[in-house]
Amino acid sequence: MINLRDFGAEKWEKWNRPKRTTFVVILLALVTLLPFAGDYSFSNFLNTPISSYQAVLVYPVGMFVLMALGLNIVVGKSGLLDLGYVAFFAIGAYTAAILGTKTHLNIWEILPIGMGLAMISGVLLGLPTLRLRGDYLAIVTLGFGEIVRIVAVNNRSTGGPNGIANVPNPPSILGVRFALDNMQGFFWIILVMILLVIWMVRRLSVRRPGRAWEAIRQDEDVAMLMGVPTLRYKIWAFSIGAAIGGAAGVIFASKSMYVAPDMFSFNVSVLILSCVVFGGMGNIWGVILGGTILAYLPERIRFISNARQLVFGLALVIIMNVRPDGLLPRKKREKIHKAGEATTNV
Repeated sequence: MINLRDFGAEKWEKWNRPKRTTFVVILLALVTLLPFAGDYSFSNFLNTPISSYQAVLVYPVGMFVLMALGLNIVVGKSGLLDLGYVAFFAIGAYTAAILGTKTHLNIWEILPIGMGLAMISGVLLGLPTLRLRGDYLAIVTLGFGEIVRIVAVNNRSTGGPNGIANVPNPPSILGVRFALDNMQGFFWIILVMILLVIWMVRRLSVRRPGRAWEAIRQDEDVAMLMGVPTLRYKIWAFSIGAAIGGAAGVIFASKSMYVAPDMFSFNVSVLILSCVVFGGMGNIWGVILGGTILAYLPERIRFISNARQLVFGLALVIIMNVRPDGLLPRKKREKIHKAGEATTNV
């Protein structure tokens, strides 16, 4: 049976730099034009029962991909199980809602503040808890996610259970307008963020942080014995992932113009984690594929009402049994496995 992933990787390795650059430029151009696909005759197929194709393309598809890339740094790269990632998403969203409604700052000025507060929260959470491992760390992060939601419910400054309305849209950039009747602008800004995250992760992966994360993921005790400052690099992973979640929260709040505690339930953390595991932990392209499928599929089959959860769960169980490492598993894992087989044969 032909492995399409291996076939694609072999073709990519054989291409020279101009061919690769041309392919990437064409691919980016096609992705940039995705919002206009809903204007053609097959828009009825792309539209979901409740929302238009363009709206779903921004949320949940674009947002889920962005957050999954952030969580992939924590789970896929470093091997840390985080079940409370929605907390950073909520911190970014409430930062945009509070500052956007009570100050004269616009969303672009609030964006770095939301990212900074989410990053600080990641550091404050990581310092006392990242000495834990496995299920213990997962339980602590789960509790942190619930704490943030409960604080939002019981705090007057966050609007309590009623939330905060009238969050302003971002101001126009280069003539691109951001409004509920113009989803293209939101999609393009999320696309830019996704590209920046991909660039950052690829740069870090081949440098000292990436090698440290890989060592921690494989065996933390051995990494510590080899002199890797494990706590420092785990906090790096946590804070960078948190900043990406905070950025997604700021854009989400400005897009929906309303935030409430119910939007940041534990289910969101589970879905984002599912995107990472389903696509392939540690593989950027697998995470993007997993995020796209798991964000769009539940919206597309919403017409079958509550039974869609059963269909969605059944599809996940089948796929994970067929592809336990995800749709696009990590390339390094396959290389290590092949090297081990070669050593055994010798």
